[in-house]
Amino acid sequence: MDMSWTRLRTTVFIAAVGWCWAAISLTAEPRPEWSRPVKPFRVAPGIYYVGTKGLSAYLIGSGRGAILLEGTTAENATLIERNIEVVGVPLKRVRLIVSDHAHYDHVGGIARIKRDTGAAFDASAGDAPALRSGMPRGDTEYEPTGFPPVEIDHVIHDGETVSVGDVSLTAHLTPGHTPGCTSWSTTVRDAGRSLHVLFLCSLTVVGNVLVGNRAYPTIATDYERTFAKLSTMQADIVLTSHPEMADVLEREARVRAGDANAFIDPAALQAIVATWKAHFEHELVRARRMVGVGDMH
Repeated sequence: MDMSWTRLRTTVFIAAVGWCWAAISLTAEPRPEWSRPVKPFRVAPGIYYVGTKGLSAYLIGSGRGAILLEGTTAENATLIERNIEVVGVPLKRVRLIVSDHAHYDHVGGIARIKRDTGAAFDASAGDAPALRSGMPRGDTEYEPTGFPPVEIDHVIHDGETVSVGDVSLTAHLTPGHTPGCTSWSTTVRDAGRSLHVLFLCSLTVVGNVLVGNRAYPTIATDYERTFAKLSTMQADIVLTSHPEMADVLEREARVRAGDANAFIDPAALQAIVATWKAHFEHELVRARRMVGVGDMH
């Protein structure tokens, strides 16, 4: 593969720096690329990208129904619905909606899409209060943006598998970015081989208060446990809720240029985890110094 571990880690590091400066975007007007349409495309058998240039949404479909992962912003709901139909799935065939974390740029459109499709919505217990209230939970260095509250039909637990037809997703609780941050995995068959796909929840800090977070006191410990958990996992394909974090759109361009295996990169997960773990540890040291705790490692 022409995208080496080193190249990907460099890409993620650059994105990490950009995220640090872009934390304010969670509170202000959406970034233009968040609502910029892109043509939906196939990632792997039964998995389609139906999001925008800056916000991912994935349709995992079968002949008997489909699962939508992410709803992006409330303003994008119509666009997401149109993209679902473009890939050949009627809206009423979307039977289940899930998300990876409760921030407005990922769950803002879910209430509308849930209403229009009649789909059930499953989410983790950690993010349930935020989803039901329409306001993220946890102390931050920015003013959080609310979103339309959404009714939860089923609370999922770590390791639980949800299914629609012959499609299944397994939940992996990876809290830190939010209390209920959830990564999802599935396996697809492609050209006679099994490919393990991980929809990775965000690992970024981006303005989260790491020390003295009264609304989320276990945040630092949760991040540490999440990094430890992910360090033992493997994936052939990694997909993220912000496409740039795993070069999703760039990989699709490589597919169009003739690289049929552009999305397959077994080194990607650990490259991403290593980069964001280092960034988290740097931010934790900085936060402890700011409050006079010091470096406790």
